[in-house]
Amino acid sequence: MAPHRLYCFPHAGAGASFFASWRKLGAPDLDIVGIPLPGREKRFLEPPLESMAEVVEAAALWLQEHQAAHPMDHVHLFGHSVGALLAFETSRRLAGTSLPLRSLFVSGVSGPACKQGFGAADLPDEEFITCVADAVGYSHPAFGDPDLREMLLPPLRIDVTMHERYKPLSDEKLQIAVTALRGDKDPLIDTAECEQWAEVTTADFELVLQPGGHMYLTDNPRALIDVVRSRIAAL
Repeated sequence: MAPHRLYCFPHAGAGASFFASWRKLGAPDLDIVGIPLPGREKRFLEPPLESMAEVVEAAALWLQEHQAAHPMDHVHLFGHSVGALLAFETSRRLAGTSLPLRSLFVSGVSGPACKQGFGAADLPDEEFITCVADAVGYSHPAFGDPDLREMLLPPLRIDVTMHERYKPLSDEKLQIAVTALRGDKDPLIDTAECEQWAEVTTADFELVLQPGGHMYLTDNPRALIDVVRSRIAAL
């Protein structure tokens, strides 16, 4: 397989560093790059963006600048949960630009026409943290440290709110292949909701089930990367 690049959007509350360990799984033929968002990690001094349109614009700008500095002939986008919605809207935003976007991978999220989220956005902090942990079946250990929790809670709440209030930014269809991935025991979304991603593109679509729950990608990222490689090779 010729060299490809997979730009990755983090899930709610996470940052680009989540994908650092994936880089060795992609080498040498798949360059995996986490997208740094304003207000997170290395960009923590920048004000966080709260609307999807603003985040998409910032991500599209960063992608174009990164691609100009580090050219690659074949580019793909990946996102999980709210990150999948960001990847989708960024794919739309980049359509018709010089960025050589070939396909989109959306993971752990219903099709964009579905109701999103699980009703946590407006809860008080303690209830919010518990609700998110119960829903996704995972809680970051850092939430047990009061200082770290104070730092991590605002971006998580922003992401969950953005997810729950999401409405598609346009009705424009993509013209690239779309792959939807779902943990086969994910309690938040069902297979039929994932299959609705077929409606967003005029090109090829495939749904792939992976063993596990909503955060299946934390358990076996290699299996996910194998799916990405297989789909890219078939394009």
